[in-house]
Amino acid sequence: MTDDILKKIKQLPPLPESAMQIEAVYQDPNSSFNDMVKILEKDPLLTADILKAANSPLYGFSREINAISQAVGLFGMGTVRGFALASIVKKSFTLDLSPYGIDNDMFSALSKKQHGLMTSWCMRKENKLLGVLSPAAFLVEIGKVLIAQQIISENKQDAFRDALAELGDVEAAERKILGVDTPEVSATVFKHWRFEEGLVDVIANCQSPDKAEPEDKRPAQILHVVRTCVPINGAITDASIDAAKVLLTKYDLDMESFDKAIENAR
Repeated sequence: MTDDILKKIKQLPPLPESAMQIEAVYQDPNSSFNDMVKILEKDPLLTADILKAANSPLYGFSREINAISQAVGLFGMGTVRGFALASIVKKSFTLDLSPYGIDNDMFSALSKKQHGLMTSWCMRKENKLLGVLSPAAFLVEIGKVLIAQQIISENKQDAFRDALAELGDVEAAERKILGVDTPEVSATVFKHWRFEEGLVDVIANCQSPDKAEPEDKRPAQILHVVRTCVPINGAITDASIDAAKVLLTKYDLDMESFDKAIENAR
């Protein structure tokens, strides 16, 4: 981790009280569905963001979700936690993803598509992992915001684009130009904000799941598959699906449920 990026992370504002309350409810084993609903209903703007996200066609619901209680009931506390944290965290950053050749709308669409694929896939077979995977899928790419800021401040846009063209791999290009990559920076951000260790570990090791703690290895594998299937431009292609399926076989993950999720995501 470079000193400049660490400095940027340490200068990030603290998360708002709403985020801390959501985390407290989610982490409390004695909390209930209604406790989460009550916290979310206190923030009308956040509620509106969650309902907008929940009604995306990526999730395949045939009827409109028009109440936060309905969203929590359909998706579960873990996934709605992901919707809420994604909305809150992204408002903490000034976005300029131009070094990656994408704009803010494309960046937002990327995380939504990754999350949509992951949720549709895991709700069938890995529902118990959604508490970690939902925020991880929404937030894993946030490190790109700080990396882009550093590339721009060091005037390395051309060098980064050349590295992307040469290596054909975003994280490899990041490491070549700055010595860090997106998962490392993202994990450091959430460690700074004191998110739970499991979430930080899954994000940090999503490209190398064997390095994750044993209990975090499977969610890290799933996140690796999703990021491979939905690359930075957000386009799911036959080639990206094939690459994801190589990882599915390697990690012994369920192919049938993945194929069904792909039908909704494309």
